[in-house]
Amino acid sequence: MNTTDTLQRLVQAIEQLTYPQTPRELYEPIEYMMRLGGKRLRPLLVLLGAKVFGHNNTDTLTGAALSVEIFHNFTLMHDDIMDCAPLRRGQATVHERWGNNTAILSGDVMLVKAYQALMEVPDQHLRAALDDFNKCAIEVCEGQQLDMNFEQRPIVSETEYIEMIRLKTAVLLGFSLALGARLAGASATDIARIDRFGQLIGIGFQLKDDLLDVYGNSAKVGKQVGGDIISNKKTFLLLKALENANPSQRQTLDHWLSLTTFDKEAKVKAVREIYDQLAIPVLTQVKIKTYFEDAFALLETLQADASGKTLLRHFTEQLIDREQ
Repeated sequence: MNTTDTLQRLVQAIEQLTYPQTPRELYEPIEYMMRLGGKRLRPLLVLLGAKVFGHNNTDTLTGAALSVEIFHNFTLMHDDIMDCAPLRRGQATVHERWGNNTAILSGDVMLVKAYQALMEVPDQHLRAALDDFNKCAIEVCEGQQLDMNFEQRPIVSETEYIEMIRLKTAVLLGFSLALGARLAGASATDIARIDRFGQLIGIGFQLKDDLLDVYGNSAKVGKQVGGDIISNKKTFLLLKALENANPSQRQTLDHWLSLTTFDKEAKVKAVREIYDQLAIPVLTQVKIKTYFEDAFALLETLQADASGKTLLRHFTEQLIDREQ
């Protein structure tokens, strides 16, 4: 399985999705969102999850792969509204272009479209796939609510934060791999293990996202750099800074966190300087490495094709060094 070729076929399938012409105001934002690009990581994981267990006919997995990508983009569309985010993948967010009401309604349709795509799963796997999808979708919403709750709390523990990103981000990666494994006929034990593998890399993936939000290049990341700092997001970086700061550094952090009106560039610069002083980027990289190493150890326990496991490992390793 050539992941580059497979990814290109997935992109083509996404671009070939058709939408009704009326009401245009409802469907145009969906088409716009689905064609903004992105890594297409989750649909690719569906195919990789199947490949690990010997399923090589990717054409039969297209509907399942599209379902997770549509669902993922639905969550992003609604998240952008809640975060008041101006950019998504380097372009204006849907709510910026069409308004909040249209973005909410178009997102609702995307959720239904995700279910429609999932209905292409063969009948013998459909009930289990739907049960798993429903559980995953609820957990993603729980994670988003916790994320918003944390913005209003002065103290959040590292354990709470990791659980929040597991729910908000990682469970969908685990579901994607598990869905592919299920369609390939994997055992219940291996489905659970590859799901956990996906959750571990998902946590590492989100921690990397936290790091890139502060230290990435806006053109590469495709969104406003420093957005988490501006919105007082309780990221791993901020939590470790609050934990390790000396009194002077803590006073500076508390000052910027308390302001309701401020110069955005000045705030990002000031907080980032404290992160640098406390070596927060290094601490974050160490944490990321831990989750990926745990994932690779779990990968080796799968009763699956060695070449498939190697392919999944190599693909995952690319996530560790990504810059966007």
